[in-house]
Amino acid sequence: MSSGPFLLMLDILIACRTVFTYVIVLAYIAVVGPIGLAIVLLFRWSGGLYALGHGGVWLALTLAGIRYRVAGREHVPPTAVVFCSNHESNVDPPVLFEALHPRLHVLYKAELHKFPIMGKVFDFGGFVPIDRGDREKALASIARGAESLRAGNSFLIFPEGTRSRTGHLLRFKKGGFIMAIQAQVPIVPVAVQGGRAAMRKGSAVVRPVHVSVRIGKPIPTKGLTMDDRDALIDRVRDEVERLLAEGSVWTKAPEARLSAS
Repeated sequence: MSSGPFLLMLDILIACRTVFTYVIVLAYIAVVGPIGLAIVLLFRWSGGLYALGHGGVWLALTLAGIRYRVAGREHVPPTAVVFCSNHESNVDPPVLFEALHPRLHVLYKAELHKFPIMGKVFDFGGFVPIDRGDREKALASIARGAESLRAGNSFLIFPEGTRSRTGHLLRFKKGGFIMAIQAQVPIVPVAVQGGRAAMRKGSAVVRPVHVSVRIGKPIPTKGLTMDDRDALIDRVRDEVERLLAEGSVWTKAPEARLSAS
């Protein structure tokens, strides 16, 4: 068989797998989402919501064929931290949600709060939306995040603010760093690679990929003030760049893990 028909057949199979994944995941959200919200409302048990969330993310990654490997997990301290990651694909958030922490909170773009069910789930899960177009609202969100950090909750931030189309780091925005300084918690640099190959530009088809997650050593903020903010941003950005330079996409993965263990 020539490569042309074979590749066409492969594309068709991947498209069918994608449709199946979307249908199953949407059904999971439609059925489990209201149940999770009811559990939180009745019993104030956010842990149950996280368990259901991890179940849905694991299901989506498994059905789509997204595998990941984590290096450097030993660097994560037992205290609350701010994970600071690059962002190159739609695959990154679910992979990092599974890979980094069992009760990970997220500082996310406020536009996502408008999606049905998702906004409510994010609220109950302790996620914090940030509206970068409104300075007062953004500062209020940062203060909420800092308060949550002081209460012991770890956060994930994507300081580039959007996905990098080239794989090169974009300029880092300041909100998450202000939050970390206010709470005086460490920032843990993270580099994620490989997800860009999962979805081609303009396509909703999800292709199976192997994703590499590299975790760096925590960078302390204790004793830092807002005057140290820009230097902190530069230091963290340099570390993420170093991790990206060291990392390689995981192409041979017989021992691939799909758990956060």
